[in-house]
Amino acid sequence: MGDELNVTYISLGGHVEVQKYKYLYFWIIFTVYILIICFNFTIVSLIWIHNNLHEPMYIFIAALLLNSAVFSTAMYPKLLIDFLSEKQIISYSACLFQFFLYYSLGGSEFLLLSVMAYDRYVSICKPLQYPNIMRKTTVSIFLVLAWLVPACQIAVPAILSAETKLCKLTLNAIFCNNSIYSLHCVSSRALSIFGVVALLNIALLPVLFIIFTYTRILIISYRSCREVRTKAAQTCLPHLLVLISFSFLCAYDVIIVRLGSDFPKTVRLIMTLQAVLYHPLFNPIIYGLKMKEISKHLKRLFCQTKLI
Repeated sequence: MGDELNVTYISLGGHVEVQKYKYLYFWIIFTVYILIICFNFTIVSLIWIHNNLHEPMYIFIAALLLNSAVFSTAMYPKLLIDFLSEKQIISYSACLFQFFLYYSLGGSEFLLLSVMAYDRYVSICKPLQYPNIMRKTTVSIFLVLAWLVPACQIAVPAILSAETKLCKLTLNAIFCNNSIYSLHCVSSRALSIFGVVALLNIALLPVLFIIFTYTRILIISYRSCREVRTKAAQTCLPHLLVLISFSFLCAYDVIIVRLGSDFPKTVRLIMTLQAVLYHPLFNPIIYGLKMKEISKHLKRLFCQTKLI
């Protein structure tokens, strides 16, 4: 009983007329969440089932889509509960855990896209060395690091925030992101330093690496035959589209946190929703339509479903 009394609850004040439009909000988010789970796991299942998709490129795609599904699961159930609740609250410990998942899985997306860029670079620019470089062990190490490194980076500010005194108990957001720092009584230099380090390691450096890698691919494919240029366009374009989409959403997140008070509440809500709404749907659609082998299996699957 004593532990329950010591729990600190945070009010989520980013909702707009939630009592008036709660059922509309609920059904929109619920529908999107079901579509995210279905779309992502359909392609992950196809990659799992078909042996010709057991290549590093498709394994990384499956990992990226699985990451998107877990990311959505960290956000959507709480949003759905809040829409139907009279008060939109969350315990501070649960808020920090959501913060951890949000940025850890977001960082994993950047690292997975970096690994995919490296995979395409080796495949296109060093095709004869590809089997020796991209072995199963190498793929497994890349996957573990893509999830472990961001988790370790984000765990530090999350733990430090747990020990920080709060002077505010209302968060101007609909879920726990960097806005939690506005609750602290005093700005922490350690938190700022770890935040900058995490941003560099799991966002900026991976993006710079991806840009460098695809620039090299573009230069080499431009000097090569038409077949190489076609292969580069077919396999690299989906990754670049996903990178551009996710980079814009991360920019949204920074803008919301740094300039959130300058935006009207409705605009801030719309911008916040961009970070979790369409990108997890965008990934499977892009890879399902643009990756030739995945598209073939999807067409066969839907044709069989129609026949049944």
